[in-house]
Amino acid sequence: MSWIRALAVVGLSVLLPGAGHVVLRDWVRGLAFGGIFLASLALFLPAEQLAAADSVTGAATVITSETDPLDQFVVSFIILFAAIDATFRSMGFPPGSTTGDEDGPSCPECGKPLDEDLSFCHWCTTRLEPAEPGTEEPTNP
Repeated sequence: MSWIRALAVVGLSVLLPGAGHVVLRDWVRGLAFGGIFLASLALFLPAEQLAAADSVTGAATVITSETDPLDQFVVSFIILFAAIDATFRSMGFPPGSTTGDEDGPSCPECGKPLDEDLSFCHWCTTRLEPAEPGTEEPTNP
């Protein structure tokens, strides 16, 4: 299931950087990548000529002919970086995560900390089986 989720996140991030992060419920990164992408479009692409284009192919022609290669590279790099970041986050490799260092139970699917009052993970919505009252998890010294 995580590969399908990663592919969906990559596809969304390529279409609109930040959208893949929103699917992962990483709101701040989603807004940051979306804002950076929209700001780079406003700075590097010729808005007047794009507005005058009569079709998508006309807009693509304007972008390729009227935009410097360096400007195209910057916009492409933002798209690529957002897709790679969203992919790693969807696969469970967030930078700065504390795997195994947190107190309390963690989700067996995504590894994030759980709210003990809920019967599902509020991060990935995996249904959790209730713990039997007589059994306790073994603790490592």
